Amino acid sequence: MTSDLDILQERHLDALERDYAQILAHHSLDGVLIHSGHPRAHFGDDQEASFAAYGHFVHWTGQAQLAHSWLLVRPGRTPLLYLHAPEDFWHLPAALPDEAWVARFEVERGRFETPPVLPAGRFAVVGDVDAATAQALGAQANPPGLVAALDELRVRKSEYEVACIGEANRCALLGHTAARRCFLEGGAELDIQLAYLGASRQREGELPYANIIGVNAHGGVLHYQHYDRQAPGLRHSLLVDAGHRHRGYCADITRSWAGPDADPAFQPLVDGVTAIKDRLGAALAPGVNFVALQVRMHRELAELLMDQGIVRGSAESAVESGLTRAFCPHGLGHLLGVQVHDVAGRIDAAGRPLPPPETHPALRLTRSLEAGMVVTIEPGFYVIPMLLAPHRGRADVDWGLVERLAGHGGIRIEDNLVVTADGARNLTPSDAG
Repeated sequence: MTSDLDILQERHLDALERDYAQILAHHSLDGVLIHSGHPRAHFGDDQEASFAAYGHFVHWTGQAQLAHSWLLVRPGRTPLLYLHAPEDFWHLPAALPDEAWVARFEVERGRFETPPVLPAGRFAVVGDVDAATAQALGAQANPPGLVAALDELRVRKSEYEVACIGEANRCALLGHTAARRCFLEGGAELDIQLAYLGASRQREGELPYANIIGVNAHGGVLHYQHYDRQAPGLRHSLLVDAGHRHRGYCADITRSWAGPDADPAFQPLVDGVTAIKDRLGAALAPGVNFVALQVRMHRELAELLMDQGIVRGSAESAVESGLTRAFCPHGLGHLLGVQVHDVAGRIDAAGRPLPPPETHPALRLTRSLEAGMVVTIEPGFYVIPMLLAPHRGRADVDWGLVERLAGHGGIRIEDNLVVTADGARNLTPSDAG
């Protein structure tokens, strides 16, 4: 039986074939060979690091963990997948899933650590390939104009891609629910991570990014990278930034929760950041400039800090003086797709650079929104001593309240939304439990 997702995938591949034909013709190419990439061995060792395939390879196949494989795309011809699956008794050879796209590809199985020989013609090779390798094939390596055009093709998602991101969100939220339950039951960060993986049915190597599991002050380290094995004596807060992949497409969700030992001032801040997230999500629509949303986030954060008594004076002063950036140094969000921080977020449709403002250097999305874009919305509030240190002399901050909140680390609330023709649709399900 053909599923709705299979039908959407067929349409997705139809569009890819049309778009690639136009792009290749524009660049006077007969085809492009896309390398999936390969894992890297640790220095002086034969063990390899975790691997994720090149985004343009995943765009066609949905296979984020196929290494040493190649995809030859030629207009008017069946795509040819060189699947690296040599006979091996050390490892199980790669296999393809029972999905509709496989029947549309010609598949050649074998050993492909080195690229396959190209037919006669004008070709480019894109991916983790050096110029010498491409030259030996008689092809160009990663022509900037071609790569930019293929990147731009991924900016607006097909119905199939949106459906995959939606399913990834559903699975990820199962993990978030289990993570919170484990925390409230007294689990350490490692226990919470294992609960997340179990409920979302993933191995760590399959995650789209390393999960951030921050208890108490660790929630104030934006990319906290460890998992304590012992639970703390007091449980002030939990921050979980964790995702999932479905057919190669990523979910990127963050939730923060108050613990049983939280200061009474913490939960109203969680509620306030959540409300900011909801209001900014409701503001998404074609033509809306994302930089303007970043500025609005800081204004609304300033108003929240004033409402909660952390900051006195005016919201304008808190923003203009850089105080809100000390409480929230990261960007509001980014494009999302087969990569968590998807490509082409800081250029316009013509490939011209759109650098972030000097006051918001971490912003990963600086272009105006278009229907089909999938973006994250992730406002936050953190107590980060090194960022607050330059403001310590300010009389308009209740430093006693800040110190009470320091052991809670921070708050980040993040949803994934698709921009529609007249607004946006939230792909992140309502929280359970």
